Amino acid sequence: MDGIGDLGTLSALLAGISLSAAAGLRVFLPVLALGLASRFGVLELGEPFAWLASDPVLLVAGIAALLEIGGYYIPLADNLLDTLATPAAIGGGTVIVASLLPEMNNLLQWGSAALLGGGAAGIVQGTTVAARSASTASTGGLGNPLIATSETGGSLIAIMLALLIPVVFGVLVIAALVWLAVRLVRVLRRRRARKAMHAGR
Repeated sequence: MDGIGDLGTLSALLAGISLSAAAGLRVFLPVLALGLASRFGVLELGEPFAWLASDPVLLVAGIAALLEIGGYYIPLADNLLDTLATPAAIGGGTVIVASLLPEMNNLLQWGSAALLGGGAAGIVQGTTVAARSASTASTGGLGNPLIATSETGGSLIAIMLALLIPVVFGVLVIAALVWLAVRLVRVLRRRRARKAMHAGR
């Protein structure tokens, strides 16, 4: 029984990390999916997080998800949304993982959730911000709707795989997150180096 329980905990944790990564693409879709998954018995939330599956939260999350998706197709608003979505994604990822962790010390639970869930969402969100900024600079924003569509589609696919094959997909997501984190660090270092070169001239 312990082995089954451990596997269930691992599966839920990996599903949470994957949903958090999806929150880096669209904040509210994974939160909505988490609540619905709990409602239909696919995932079991911790008792303090039962509110995530309540009717009011599901309704608000659904409306917010639609507004968020539509907002990314409005010129200039998409870049503003990125500014707002970054902390929201990190917060959403943290709550998602915290809700699926087993009962433990509050500090440990939220610290782990912030590292795993918030970190996953933040890394993915960082890459989308960089991609949209590059698109805005190179196409004047004309290419941004394509990026928005791919982000929404990517979030939906990630949600489905996180719920259907949480362990396999979760391992793949973690590997991808490590790769993305390394890439982001390199990009930031290059930008700092360029700024330092320009400042020295």
